[in-house]
Amino acid sequence: MVDSIKQKAIVGKNGKIELPETTLTEGTLVEVIVLVESLEDDDETDYLLRSQANKKQLLEALENVKQGKVVTVDLDEYVRV
Repeated sequence: MVDSIKQKAIVGKNGKIELPETTLTEGTLVEVIVLVESLEDDDETDYLLRSQANKKQLLEALENVKQGKVVTVDLDEYVRV
């Protein structure tokens, strides 16, 4: 059985990562995956909503979808053999 723990941590001196208290006992074998949050990359939606022109188009598109105004495209028509 595999359990998981998700916690945020800050990389310390010499790349050392310490977790706050956990329910793990000393000697427990663990496998670690490190996911790094990029402070420079913004969420795509936030990025697109920064421009007033983009924001207007996105909000209009959402409203069209809510009203059922959608266009269906058959991609097979555009596949080149």
